[in-house]
Amino acid sequence: MSIQNRDSFLNNVADQLGRKRRSKGVTRPQYSVEPQWRVFEGATQEELVDKLEDQCHSIHTHFKRSTTQTLAKTLQQAIEENEGNVVVAADDKRNDEYGLSSFYNNLQDKGVSFHLWDPAKGTKNLTFAERADVGITFSDITLAESGTVTLFNHRGNGRSISLLPRTYIAIIPKSTLVPRMTQAVRHIHQAHADGVDVSPCVSFITGPSNSADIEMNLIVGVHGPVKATYILVEDM
Repeated sequence: MSIQNRDSFLNNVADQLGRKRRSKGVTRPQYSVEPQWRVFEGATQEELVDKLEDQCHSIHTHFKRSTTQTLAKTLQQAIEENEGNVVVAADDKRNDEYGLSSFYNNLQDKGVSFHLWDPAKGTKNLTFAERADVGITFSDITLAESGTVTLFNHRGNGRSISLLPRTYIAIIPKSTLVPRMTQAVRHIHQAHADGVDVSPCVSFITGPSNSADIEMNLIVGVHGPVKATYILVEDM
């Protein structure tokens, strides 16, 4: 992966520090105290699920549980609760694994205007997402501590799916749960070190959009989805 202007940026930093840029002999420091690894250390996957559910109350996000077998029914319920007459979803290989491909086809039969993200359709995807009531994606890594879903955006999973619709629904396989950002970043770093083609666009999403910029008054639904629902799927 290339990074534009990296050299000029690092050279400028070295200049401001009054020395030459160091490109060799630099080693990662070993810290004597690393508390970031001890948060939820040893927690079971079920304990992480409970923590995620608790955190959802703090980030104004609805939380549902399902199994692979009941996912379609639970998703249907979430769409109806959010008045989803226009729905956009990611073209994800897990759609088949979790039985959602046929579910999406049935949505169209029920009169719901449905669109599966298709890179061949270019800006038509954005046009549809702009007027969608609901956007649906899978979470790739889920942070229990903060209630954050991580999306590896790709050609079939445009960033606009989770950004432009009024409501965002994240499908969270239980196996994607990790304690916190520390483990998520380690996973991404290790994948890159192993030569895995890591997505150049990784999104961390914590519930619906919100802001407290104006007099510290929290307003939910400012720059993106007004509402969010997480559906935890038992897959292990």
